[in-house]
Amino acid sequence: MKFAKLFILSLFVFGLQSKVAAQDTIPPSQEPDTTVIDTIVIRATPEKIRYIPRGVNLTNPVISFKRTKPRTRKFNRFKIPSFWEVENNLGLNLSEVAFVNWNAGGDNAFSALANAKFVRNYKFRYVQWNNDLVLRYGVNVQEGQKLRKTEDAIRFSSSFGYRKDTLTSWYYSAKVKFNTQFSNGYKYPDRSAPISRFMSPGYLFVGAGISYIPEGKNFNLYLSPLTQKATFVLDQELANEGAFGVQKAVRDSTGNILTEGENKFIEVGISVTNEWKTPVWENVTLDHRLSLYTDYLRSFGNVDIDWELNFEFTVNEFLKANFGTQIIYDDDIRFNANIADDGTVIDPGVPRIQFRQLLAIGLSYNF
Repeated sequence: MKFAKLFILSLFVFGLQSKVAAQDTIPPSQEPDTTVIDTIVIRATPEKIRYIPRGVNLTNPVISFKRTKPRTRKFNRFKIPSFWEVENNLGLNLSEVAFVNWNAGGDNAFSALANAKFVRNYKFRYVQWNNDLVLRYGVNVQEGQKLRKTEDAIRFSSSFGYRKDTLTSWYYSAKVKFNTQFSNGYKYPDRSAPISRFMSPGYLFVGAGISYIPEGKNFNLYLSPLTQKATFVLDQELANEGAFGVQKAVRDSTGNILTEGENKFIEVGISVTNEWKTPVWENVTLDHRLSLYTDYLRSFGNVDIDWELNFEFTVNEFLKANFGTQIIYDDDIRFNANIADDGTVIDPGVPRIQFRQLLAIGLSYNF
């Protein structure tokens, strides 16, 4: 190719030189030379494309619906996203033991524990509102004994939080918490006089403060420098005895009641609560709940404690096991009180640490 180009160029230059020389030698009166020089064109053979990209279609596209199949699954309609987190859980734990001509001895027994938990949590940008209701009730029946209560709790909690921006985990919070029980409680085997009833006691906490709620951690730390604690004792007999810290009845020298006991007792103090739920092993979840409270005026520094620690073992969707403990200390709940027949308090008793342990396997249903 290069040689051909050089050859054409040399012919062109040679023709120009010949024409200039002819113009110089011919007189002006003569006509110019009309010699024509043919142009030689050398063309290269085009090379075929060796590599064709996959996205290049060198033919006309053909549209065919022969391989199109009808839709077999139902079309999922668009749903408006909800900012509510809903949890409904029902559980039933059963245990039974029976003996027939058993040489080692033993009593037939049956236990049942029912529990329910309902959660409604709302979260969107600056606002978070958590609500949960927990109900528990358990009974035990042994041969030769009457029905006994093993578990009894009604617990409701609602907290509202607001934060300035979506980057911080600190919220301005307000919290309401309520605790009581379903039925009468006794100091078994004595069933003559109940030591607790529905709303005797009943506890209501209302306060405001700040909360630390990190994103996606199932962790909530609530600090309230101003919380009102109301203790309700609606059973008048227990109120007259001054149970659970309420003002007891005023009696004369013969034991007659001059002034009925108060049915409520109000305190103002500091409250700290912490809730944390996290997986610790495969199919094992830790659920921790701690509540601390101390009163400003009556006994500042004397802390009421309510601590629950539960481990949930998930076998499958419907079968679960639970192991948990609970510790309660309240200076207003006293034990071994000595009261005379006329109602005179000889010994008000002393507060003690209350401990409960639970191990249960049973059914669980979420909806």
